[in-house]
Amino acid sequence: MKDYDKRSIAIERASILKSRIDDYLQIRDNILRGSSPEESENIEKRKINILDFFKASEEDWKDWHWQIKNRITEVDTLKKLIYLSEEEVEDIRQVEKRFRWAVSPYYLSLINDDKMNPVRLQSIPTFLELKDSGEMDPMGEEYTNPAGCITRRYPDRLIINVTNECAMYCRHCQRRRNIDTKDNHTSKETIMESIEYIKNNTEIRDVLITGGDALTLSDEMLDWLLGELKKIEHLEIIRIGTRVLVTMPQRITGNLVDILKKYPPIYINTHFNHPLEITQESKAACERLTEAGIPLGNQAVLLNGINNDKYVMRLLNQELLKCRVKPYYIFHAKNVKGTMHFNTSVDDGIEIMEYLRGYTSGLAIPTYIINAPGGKGKTPILPQYLVSRGKDYIKIRTWEGEILDYPNKPTLDLKKCLHRGDVS
Repeated sequence: MKDYDKRSIAIERASILKSRIDDYLQIRDNILRGSSPEESENIEKRKINILDFFKASEEDWKDWHWQIKNRITEVDTLKKLIYLSEEEVEDIRQVEKRFRWAVSPYYLSLINDDKMNPVRLQSIPTFLELKDSGEMDPMGEEYTNPAGCITRRYPDRLIINVTNECAMYCRHCQRRRNIDTKDNHTSKETIMESIEYIKNNTEIRDVLITGGDALTLSDEMLDWLLGELKKIEHLEIIRIGTRVLVTMPQRITGNLVDILKKYPPIYINTHFNHPLEITQESKAACERLTEAGIPLGNQAVLLNGINNDKYVMRLLNQELLKCRVKPYYIFHAKNVKGTMHFNTSVDDGIEIMEYLRGYTSGLAIPTYIINAPGGKGKTPILPQYLVSRGKDYIKIRTWEGEILDYPNKPTLDLKKCLHRGDVS
């Protein structure tokens, strides 16, 4: 084949590939994005209004202690900062009798008056929470707690739950049973019981510190806890689960970063659910960690009306990579009491995965996970690419839907070949 013919084929192929992404390119700029110039300006205006309300300064805003202290927890305060109808006010009053809520001033600055604003839906209670379906502990965590504040579901790793406190309380929270009516950090005695369990079970090589939000602990407490874990010789890595990068990025201070740098390897998994949550402030917080050598992963939850859309999730994952955050998991929402209105079909998740593979870089493709009920662990869910299987061939489906035969023959006996055996 002549070189000219090869180039013609390549140009025709490139045209086909471009047509496959035209639909996304047309809608991409209409998706709310926290880092866009227009939305950044809107967020700044709302921030100024919030600071005026609290009679606070820019320095106050940057102080995570101020953000925690001034979480909005009362509907009478909330309605002065965002628009709420009388019906919404009454709904919140009814919900708060059963389920706690709070939102940080920073996270509130991302909310506009649209009832379908993705941050509003995640942080402001609605009457749908009063629907009495679901379970309080669908993961059976109370039955996977062998000691202290541990949750253990796997052979070589476990969770330490160190607090019930968060910068804000997600309306889709899987552990809302632990939120209670006030903030409680786990006692040192209980944490030490957990550490002793890890010391006595040498197969444990990986510990995830979570809650609540692990980074609501003080610097001093985190320094102590990480130091105690680091003394365990068979413990290979420490992970921290936190949403403060999303809901209170001011927490990522220089002092915190210096503490985390002392105990490598530490991995941090965070929880961005929508591109609106990726602001200039949250991006800067991510970069402070990655520049210190701390890898970041994202665990999104598939949420009805927020991100169960193939274009929204694609943009989210691409924006995360720009912040040096690797999309790690998309979790199918659990059947937690008061959160069932966020649940989607599994088909929604499969469609999203279908339109990630091949349509964006592999780095932007997380694993779609269903947590098996009763603490049975994470189960990956994928579109079907293996169509059928025969003795010598399998049939596969490509990301574009083309069906191909692929060889499935036994390999050579390498040991025999290397000893000059029969290789015919």
